[in-house]
Amino acid sequence: MQPDAAIILQIRGLHAFYGESHALHGIDLQVHEGELVTLLGRNGAGKSTTLKCIMGAIPRRLGSIRLRDREVVAAPSDRIARLGAAWCPEHRGIFSSLTVEENLLLPPVIARGGLSVEEIYTLFPNLAERRRSQGTRLSGGEQQMLAIGRILRTGARLLLLDEPTEGLAPVIVQKIGDAIRQLKTRGYTILLVEQNFRFAAGIADRHYVMEDGLVVDHVLAADIGTATDRLHEYLAV
Repeated sequence: MQPDAAIILQIRGLHAFYGESHALHGIDLQVHEGELVTLLGRNGAGKSTTLKCIMGAIPRRLGSIRLRDREVVAAPSDRIARLGAAWCPEHRGIFSSLTVEENLLLPPVIARGGLSVEEIYTLFPNLAERRRSQGTRLSGGEQQMLAIGRILRTGARLLLLDEPTEGLAPVIVQKIGDAIRQLKTRGYTILLVEQNFRFAAGIADRHYVMEDGLVVDHVLAADIGTATDRLHEYLAV
């Protein structure tokens, strides 16, 4: 990240509710253009809820979410997507009856600069080999590659990735990590939800730690060495 990089995403005092359940309790965070920032925390800490709020997938949210300096806390999901944000959810959302290539071609293009299908195949060679395979025939790792690849066609420059390494074999985790690093070098801004601290530590510029719907710590990549014990304590089961 350049020192004077613009703030792409700024959240202030964000509260979120599932019915009567109060899930987020006034979180603050910001992400600059070209950064890769992680949200770390145990299950139920509020990490995925934060991404859902950014994309407008939770109806009841209070506070401020500014995307490219536009207030979107009350905006519908389609408007947020048109501002250049794309969400890769934890459940991946692969259409099992469609082929790999049909899944890639499904999302609408919302801005110039999205990757072509061939560029996605270069990023994820496994998908090129399986381009005519149905979603039901893909491994978990291939489905994750497809879910990430699909949002890259849209032209969105802010990527919200929810647990992209969960349940995957180490060799696939390495491939996902390599692809995310390549996307960062291409200038994408990435907000990544992770529980795998070792994976996150190797790719991120900064880390926010969440507990019980709050941001409780903020660690720069340069300070990981001195903060490791503290972070392990936050993330211990």
